[in-house]
Amino acid sequence: MKTLTFRIRIRASAATVSDKMLGLSNRSTYGQWTAIFHPTSQYEGTWAEGEKIYFTAEHEAGRRGGMVSQVVKYIPNRHVSIRHYGILDGDKEITDGADVERWAGAMENYTFEENNGFTTVTVEVDTDPDFVDEFNTRFPEALRTLKNISES
Repeated sequence: MKTLTFRIRIRASAATVSDKMLGLSNRSTYGQWTAIFHPTSQYEGTWAEGEKIYFTAEHEAGRRGGMVSQVVKYIPNRHVSIRHYGILDGDKEITDGADVERWAGAMENYTFEENNGFTTVTVEVDTDPDFVDEFNTRFPEALRTLKNISES
């Protein structure tokens, strides 16, 4: 695993940015900024600490796929930490095997720091080395979309 870090400064409160990022008051805002990863990107579950959460997308022939994860830490408007531990294939959770081993234990951490009307979002994400170039391209674009929807 390789850990990548991304940052963006957004002219909005931490409450606004985290709400838009997590889709708390309107789930569609989550899909807007994550569409860069997959056009049908969404989540199923809640951001409650300790809860299971699925990060999903529709794949070939409308089949649901994605990641099986757990919200490790959730401090509203300040921090979210997610641990991935499986793959979702339709309605089946796969938590072992070669495909899972590439991602098992991968963490995503989002920190929101507000100062003088701006919020700095810091993202730390673990990834398989095969996805480093893709994440280095897509994450900055996704965060720019988050900035646009948070500032509008």
